Amino acid sequence: MEKSAEAGVEFPQISCPSDQQLELTTDDVNPATEKPTEAHQSEAEGDSHWITGRKQQVDLLKLLPPLRDWICDLRGGYVLYDAPNLQTQIVGRAVAGMGSAVYMYHKGLLTGGLIIISACVPLHRRPVLVGVMLGVSQLGIVSGPLIGGALTEYTTWRWCFYINVPIGAVVILFMIFVVIPDGSVKAGPLTVLRSIHRELDLVGFALLAPAVIQLLLALQYGGNQFSWNSSQVIGLFCGAGATGLVFCAWLLHRGDGALIPPSLARTSAVWSASLTQMSLFTTVFLAAYFIPIYFQTVKGASPLLSGVYMLPAILAQLLGAVLSGAMVQRTGYVIPYALAASALTAIGNGLLSLYSPSTPVGKWVGYQLIAGLGRGLGLQMSLLAVQTALDQSLVPVATSLVIFVQTLGTAVFLAVSNTLFDQSLVSELSVNAPNVDPAQVIAAGATGFRGQVSVEDIPGILLSYSNSIDRVFYIAAALGVVAFVTSNFLGWIDLRSKKPVAAGTVEA
Repeated sequence: MEKSAEAGVEFPQISCPSDQQLELTTDDVNPATEKPTEAHQSEAEGDSHWITGRKQQVDLLKLLPPLRDWICDLRGGYVLYDAPNLQTQIVGRAVAGMGSAVYMYHKGLLTGGLIIISACVPLHRRPVLVGVMLGVSQLGIVSGPLIGGALTEYTTWRWCFYINVPIGAVVILFMIFVVIPDGSVKAGPLTVLRSIHRELDLVGFALLAPAVIQLLLALQYGGNQFSWNSSQVIGLFCGAGATGLVFCAWLLHRGDGALIPPSLARTSAVWSASLTQMSLFTTVFLAAYFIPIYFQTVKGASPLLSGVYMLPAILAQLLGAVLSGAMVQRTGYVIPYALAASALTAIGNGLLSLYSPSTPVGKWVGYQLIAGLGRGLGLQMSLLAVQTALDQSLVPVATSLVIFVQTLGTAVFLAVSNTLFDQSLVSELSVNAPNVDPAQVIAAGATGFRGQVSVEDIPGILLSYSNSIDRVFYIAAALGVVAFVTSNFLGWIDLRSKKPVAAGTVEA
């Protein structure tokens, strides 16, 4: 087998994380184009958010061994395929989410893929490989909406989950036979088991998880099941805040042995990379979940066509991910490309907020190209900045922290966006379609209302959906601005000439 000229590592070891990323991204965005149809079949637009929202919550569980996580992902696929009702589907999505996310933390997917690459090649050669890894992962985003749309239109949306079972099985086989390089000596399994309860900081997790879940529940329930000033919503917010304060106190008490090491989190490269990555990655999910609703509801496209209509953003994102790695490898600095990516993301999502029922093809294609290119250019910049600023021994923990903040932020902003969309839709329907019952339209689902209202009311309903989706992209545009500000703190370090630093230290 061909080997890396500089590291002497077989290329299958480098390609392994790319294949795992492909499986994960396909699983994440497969439901995107089937979500409007699934909401109609579930007869509850508000409940459809839980199908993806619960997975984002369980994505915070990152504490299980790798192969078991893939088994969780496979079992989750089976549960989702056979789910007789929405509650069972939520459980299956949670199981699948636990499997994919824990594995991402431990040794595979994004965090593990970056660690594998860092062990195989020197720093100045990593940008292209990281770009290729992220680029291959974008193939999952490319194929996910298309496959999900085709399966939903011609079979059933349940196949969007069942198809992950054989894909996950192939990845398990690949993981068994590929040796992952490791440059440090690890303790034996028995030694790890005896100290695992201390190393994992289970107390910290037991405090963080309830705080996050209470926050997400409050955002989901507010204005939907309960009013914002209800005791249930206020209680959840208070509980989230109180538990969060206790968690922060525990972090300070435990120090660097905590779930989130305070000294590492205070490093400018780490906190700025975490916020930048969270902002850019959240825009990916907002586009993946709300653009299909626009095409299927406002434009009347089929699930398959809604996936096809997303190709401009997806292909631009793929191109940006690969090109940015090559450009960073030539110039050595990440901040210029992070700033350009953030600016394009903010502008692109601002343009996406101009979508209306009458938006012509040229505009909705061009707007997606700008937003997709911005996301593609920036998704790896934060990860490269962490690898550049920190000693190699700190890279795994710092990368995991970046991914943790990315996952947490995505979950929170998806919940906020869903709430904003639901409440905006109700208010817009009362203005643009006063003759219809908003509750009836929402209960019919994003694709089922046409057969339950008069023809005269449909233009007002379409305008209401369009305006509500536009407001979601206000959030995405604002996140682009946040990424532009935080990108300035990633660090002006030339990765081409970076020299190794002592273990446990951070470069200025």
